[in-house]
Amino acid sequence: MYTDTYPINVFKFCPKCGSPEFRVTGSRSFCCSSCRFEWYINSSAAVAVLLFNEKGELLFTRRAVEPHRGKLDLPGGFIDPMETAEQAAIREIREELGIEIHSLKYICSFPNEYVYSGISVFTLDLAFYARTSSFDQMRPMDDISAFEFYKPEELDLEELPAVSMKNILKEVIRRQAHF
Repeated sequence: MYTDTYPINVFKFCPKCGSPEFRVTGSRSFCCSSCRFEWYINSSAAVAVLLFNEKGELLFTRRAVEPHRGKLDLPGGFIDPMETAEQAAIREIREELGIEIHSLKYICSFPNEYVYSGISVFTLDLAFYARTSSFDQMRPMDDISAFEFYKPEELDLEELPAVSMKNILKEVIRRQAHF
């Protein structure tokens, strides 16, 4: 029923006391028989930022690392502990592309399964429209190898491996059709 990367099939020891008595108690929960520590599989929060240029093209990045190295992605990433989604969007764009953004506007969110280091990390990806005063100083950094602009409706969805990014792009296209 679950993939090999689903946490129930990966975690074998209690992260609190190290006991092998870390038992599955539900479809997304564990309990340690030794120390009574309970753990639940929950979604991690992440952001995706949509930046359009003056031609109406959307900014995409190329992943420099696994998973999905070389594939297209929307710029963004995980939200750090005690950070807002807006702060994460600003930080991620600065880290990945070296530019400043402003005027963030929430669009939508979609769930995703992100397999990293052999384990499924479930995410809730929150998408934001944003603006920048200039793309001139933009350069690929951090886990980005390149950036490219495409009209959203012209992009081959197979270039986006993450289901959440495909769904975000579909929602952007749907909203553009209503303007």
